[in-house]
Amino acid sequence: ILRDHPWSAARPLLLSLPGLVWDSHVVARVLKTHPPLQKAFLFFRLAASSPTPGAAFRHDRYTYTSMLHLLGEAGRVPAMLHLLAEMLRAGVDPDAATFTTVMHWLARAGDVDAAMRVWEEMRSRRGKCRPTLVSYTACVKILFDAGRAAEGRRVFEEMVAEGLRPSCTTYTVLIEHLADAGKFQATLQIMSDMQDAGVEPDKPLCNILVKKCASAGETSVMTFILQHMKEKGIVLRRPVFLEALEALKASGESPNLLWEVNPHLASEGMEYDPTFSHLSCITDRSTIIYLLASRNWSAIEQMVNELTTRNVKFESHILSDIIQASCANCRPSCGLTVLYYSLRVGSELDRSAYSCLLGQYIRNDSFDLVSKIVERLIKHGCNLGAYLLSVLILRLGSAGHSSYAAHIFGLSPADQNVITYTALMNAYFQAGEVDKALELFSQMITNEISASAGTYEVLIYGLQKAGRKQDSDRYRRERMEMQWHRQYRDKHSPEDSLCDHLFCGFHG
Repeated sequence: ILRDHPWSAARPLLLSLPGLVWDSHVVARVLKTHPPLQKAFLFFRLAASSPTPGAAFRHDRYTYTSMLHLLGEAGRVPAMLHLLAEMLRAGVDPDAATFTTVMHWLARAGDVDAAMRVWEEMRSRRGKCRPTLVSYTACVKILFDAGRAAEGRRVFEEMVAEGLRPSCTTYTVLIEHLADAGKFQATLQIMSDMQDAGVEPDKPLCNILVKKCASAGETSVMTFILQHMKEKGIVLRRPVFLEALEALKASGESPNLLWEVNPHLASEGMEYDPTFSHLSCITDRSTIIYLLASRNWSAIEQMVNELTTRNVKFESHILSDIIQASCANCRPSCGLTVLYYSLRVGSELDRSAYSCLLGQYIRNDSFDLVSKIVERLIKHGCNLGAYLLSVLILRLGSAGHSSYAAHIFGLSPADQNVITYTALMNAYFQAGEVDKALELFSQMITNEISASAGTYEVLIYGLQKAGRKQDSDRYRRERMEMQWHRQYRDKHSPEDSLCDHLFCGFHG
């Protein structure tokens, strides 16, 4: 319901669902499905104000933490902190998951000092809230990523002193830090230590380390990791495989072990071609396709931003697929990032991609953003066409935003024909701006654009609705005269036919 309906329609549907129990478990599970952020927050508020009859519902640490995560993930850090303060005022004690969530998103937003203040607050509540292994691991990663390695090592030592056994994720954080510092031999020692402790390196760790080795040209350590992967039956992801293949090619070493570790790629028809000189392009393409298949929208956004800085051009059909899929999954921000990238590198997308993205923002009531997107598209020479422009103008008019509709109409003089003129007239009538609609009709006639039956339909209905019967009757007579003349014409223009299709029988 939250994904497919605007909030005005979703709210009564939610309240009327038979058998729905408004409890912590249900509310937290709904929030964890990642509905659109605005509707997720409205649902969060609705849950507290509309409890199940006979049972009072109060948000607890699970529902608060779920909502804090959504706000942090969307980059709404001030809103996240405001909700945390509200949680404390309500007397709900945060647990380790709550503090870890806030700490993580503060660090991702670049405020490591604030993240560490949250860490100290959690440590000071040891009687009520004890840091978990996940909390320690997150803190160590934050400090390593911020270049504060000495503090990170102290936190790791504190974790061990507390009797917490490092997990594979914890070891991965340590190994990634050492690899970034160029200490590849030390990563092998950590891998040996973790195996002695009964923790086997998993697929993510091996892929990360092989990728780091390939980037640094450290093929000797890569060979050791590949041997371990061969013994344990672990394979590389295709993009990492391609990077490793490039590194081995550059160093003049044999790729045989790499192929032995990844026989599945040979079965897919991939062959080693030493003369291939555009491997980085294949790597980017493979990564994007993999992320699209796994619906990892945040990662796609980050990668597209990186492609933008490198000014790398990508196939337009893949970009169109990303936009349509991200909109279908209610993540239009990813689609918008891809759109801006396509404009920068000069890739024209399918009109269906533009329609999906604009439609998503219209449904979210983001009309100002819709206007800006269309403006950028037209300025970059993208041809939206009269049909798509007229549909946009119609949707904006139906929402009562005739000013945005007029702005879009004015952006593309080449598409100012009977279809777009009629769509804008309808928008003015929807907003109650009857005189503007009549002025626009006069302007259309002055510009020698003939009215169609659909145009008269909009005029007659709009004037009737405004109580201007005399004007309505006059245009009804004009329509009859126009139709009488048209019956002797063999063909009608495509614009007239489309306008009649859109507006004949259309009432707002």
